[in-house]
Amino acid sequence: MLAVMVRPSVCPICRKQLPVLDADAFFRPFCSQRCKSIDLGSWLEGSYRISRPVEEEDLDSGPSPEEDT
Repeated sequence: MLAVMVRPSVCPICRKQLPVLDADAFFRPFCSQRCKSIDLGSWLEGSYRISRPVEEEDLDSGPSPEEDT
């Protein structure tokens, strides 16, 4: 018998409980279009910020041109 652990989750905007099944969570990780729009508005207004400057090791630059030959 396979046991499936389901972790309850909540909307990051209004803290409302989200449906357990992904099929029931159309706006996941948000509970509704309203909360999804509020989050987008916060990004556009600049309310969210990156906590530190991006370091070179944070970038996924792929192979260097010398490695292609």
